[in-house]
Amino acid sequence: MPMETIRKTILTAIVMISSILSSEAQSVFQNPILRGFNPDPSICRVGDDYYMATSSFTWTPGMPVYHSRDLVHWERICYAKPESISLDGLNDNDGIWAVTIRYHDGYFYLIANAQKCGGNFFIKAKDPKGPWSDPVWIEDAPGIDPSLFWDDDGRCYYTGNRWNFKHDWTGQCAIWIQEIDLNSGRLLGEPNDITYGYAANAGYAEGPHIYKMNGKYLLLMAEGGAQSNHAVTAHYSGSLTGKYTPCKVNPVITHRQLGNKASIQCIGHADIVDTPDGEWWMVVLGNRVSGGLMPIGRETFLAKVDFQDGELIVNPGEGRILETMEGPSLANVPMSISDDWYFLRSPGQHFADIDGDRITMRLQPEVIDSLVSPSVLLKKVSEFDFSRTCKITFSTKKDNEEAGMVYYRTANGYFAFMKGKEGISLYCKDKGKKRTIARAPYKEKSVFLKIDVRDNKVRFFYGNTPDASDAICEALSIAPVCDNKYNKFNGTGIGVYASSNGRKSKAVAEFESVDQ
Repeated sequence: MPMETIRKTILTAIVMISSILSSEAQSVFQNPILRGFNPDPSICRVGDDYYMATSSFTWTPGMPVYHSRDLVHWERICYAKPESISLDGLNDNDGIWAVTIRYHDGYFYLIANAQKCGGNFFIKAKDPKGPWSDPVWIEDAPGIDPSLFWDDDGRCYYTGNRWNFKHDWTGQCAIWIQEIDLNSGRLLGEPNDITYGYAANAGYAEGPHIYKMNGKYLLLMAEGGAQSNHAVTAHYSGSLTGKYTPCKVNPVITHRQLGNKASIQCIGHADIVDTPDGEWWMVVLGNRVSGGLMPIGRETFLAKVDFQDGELIVNPGEGRILETMEGPSLANVPMSISDDWYFLRSPGQHFADIDGDRITMRLQPEVIDSLVSPSVLLKKVSEFDFSRTCKITFSTKKDNEEAGMVYYRTANGYFAFMKGKEGISLYCKDKGKKRTIARAPYKEKSVFLKIDVRDNKVRFFYGNTPDASDAICEALSIAPVCDNKYNKFNGTGIGVYASSNGRKSKAVAEFESVDQ
């Protein structure tokens, strides 16, 4: 048989095998399905396509919107953030909160809360890839976590939470609903409080989503706070505006009963979606735990949902979120999420040029502690153990100028590994207190910096070769970038940083071979 015929036969077999594999349902999948900083997931289906959005807080370009055909594999298709919303001056835990994505009558809607920068708003687009409209601000809409629901008559209703009333117990919040005119963003009629939660002293009712099933209205919501007592509860009503009766199995999903030894915690804030075959699935946020620490932030998990005797059952037979779970009966459609760069808050000027694995960054006076937009580029940390190496070409004769790498959670919690006039410096800010960890002399113009994280310890290496084998200090705990009273809602990033520390500068730093 001629070699060309053999080659074509092999290629045909490969194509056939790939086609067969991609058409088979995935028997199991690995949680989380969106790894790294991806909290408050919301999902909708249009035909055979699924779309999901998550919160972005003060990270830009904005709210990530994802697409999938099998609920397990996702690709990011756009970022959505109205340019008119400024994130400057905000704590890292504020910004764009709890987005809900919905589709109705030819339009996709994203509705969210611009926490401390405008209030509740929505944007819309005919194509989920954008362009998205300018924001429509919703006046007289107190609270957070807005959602939209269209009833059978086509009227649309706004649902959110509020706490602007006299409380009967600590943490009491109301879930409320009111008709909305989507052309103007104006609320119509009167608001109705429909629940405070499933128990007599339920706290922090939030994240409401309403669905209509078999002539009844299902309210799915979060409560218990965003930490270890987080939970998802379900409530039914024969009327859209209430009364809503809690399900008997509430909370329908939580890990609070597992205690602080559980490997996945803080489960809550969920949304559900059906498949064309009638299956139901839930996306829900949670934190993976490593040695008692939460170093990554809140991620998105997936679980099967059944309805049994009118009760919503999550992951039947187990009742909890597992890292390995049975997959949907959908054709396996592999996709991948690009490893994108992110800015902090609202960049006032263009400061970085990205060309493959090379970055040219202009030093700005802003520092990473400031609540504006410094010269920082971050990628989401998605695993407990990882390593990043970067070649930095930068020299200066000024004490205020420096460039290097950063392992960042918030302006109150980070490590900065920098090259300056005298050499290499390592800084740490932990719970708002900054200190210099170590310094090392270094005179060459280029240096390789390496940040290596293993077993909840972080090590910092430098040198004039990619091996970067000189440790600037002993291994340190990663606790400064893990969940604590300052590091609450967002996620962890690894990236590059340059600053002239409060003074104007024309200096430029080059970063090469940044790990992709």
